[in-house]
Amino acid sequence: MLNSKNPLQPVVWMLALCVITFSSAQAALPSVTGDGQALPSLAPMLEKTAPAVVNIAIETRIRTARNPLMEDPFFRRFFNIPEQQQRERRAASAGSGVIVDAKEGYVLTNAHVVKNADSIEVTLTDGRELSAELVGTDEEVDLAVLKLESAEGLTQIAIADSTGLRVGD
Repeated sequence: MLNSKNPLQPVVWMLALCVITFSSAQAALPSVTGDGQALPSLAPMLEKTAPAVVNIAIETRIRTARNPLMEDPFFRRFFNIPEQQQRERRAASAGSGVIVDAKEGYVLTNAHVVKNADSIEVTLTDGRELSAELVGTDEEVDLAVLKLESAEGLTQIAIADSTGLRVGD
């Protein structure tokens, strides 16, 4: 209902109508670039490379910080607190990696992803879960190499020569 006492009410109604009208319009990418070429798509590259990308889950044991007073023998004796073993808790973290040698089952990932890992589990895009062993790390460049156990039917990513690349490739 329009209220003649409020001069802004017609403006508010008009704005509401515009919002409803324009919010239902959907934006779409153009099918061609400004010079008439087809718009490039990442889909073919992703279809080719996605099977080589893996999820990496690690488990590690972390020592919990203890109260420094509990380390003092006089404090423990005064309050009759028995000697306690160091406490540990399990922690989990995750990251990603890429299969670089399908035949041997080698995976590249970041060193910080697998640092202090007690166990490493790798999940492939097809849903398979495989145990992995840490082969080596270079913390300076944050790189780690894993070897998958029972590596069959893997897809590896091609490592290209970067000398011919341009910015944007």
